[in-house]
Amino acid sequence: MLAVALLGAFELRLKAAPIDSSLEVVVSVAEQRLALVEDGLIVKKFPISTSKFGLGDGLNSYKTPLGRLRVCVKLGGDLPAGAVFKRRNFSGEVIPKNARGRDPIVTRILWLEGIEASNKNARTRCIYIHGTPQERAIGTASSFGCVRMRSDDVIEVFNAVPIGTTVTIIEGKLPRIRNSAPFKFLVFGHASGVQERS
Repeated sequence: MLAVALLGAFELRLKAAPIDSSLEVVVSVAEQRLALVEDGLIVKKFPISTSKFGLGDGLNSYKTPLGRLRVCVKLGGDLPAGAVFKRRNFSGEVIPKNARGRDPIVTRILWLEGIEASNKNARTRCIYIHGTPQERAIGTASSFGCVRMRSDDVIEVFNAVPIGTTVTIIEGKLPRIRNSAPFKFLVFGHASGVQERS
């Protein structure tokens, strides 16, 4: 009960005081790529997997939600790559990449909270950016709603992204612009500046 009260207080602080960061995450469903964006420049891209059931935010839909979300909880910062989570807790098991017949959530969890009407169920649905042992499937739509990453990549993103960071999931492609001013593109009515850093 105390943990629930503390989590509730933490959520209120997070909503009342958004982070002051120039870092954001953009996920392209069309490209199956996640980009770390700083000051409107794409710093690095990673291959990912979104849902094999398509896009949406309906409860029990197993779809990946679109729009602006934010990282509300980070879990697993001190765990080894391949550490298996069960109900967001470390199970004590560590499995290798591409373990046959296994597909648990591994390594790190960045839990996402929707901040738009189109993705309001994301937190309740437990939509995460997380590691997967099925690394050979990365780059294809193969998840059950979450954004899956290779273990080494999710560790890098986890270490770079603070709680409160905006995560924008778009259906289209990331812009491919180099050596110019940050490119402005519309995401669900919001202008966002993104340029690829050379």
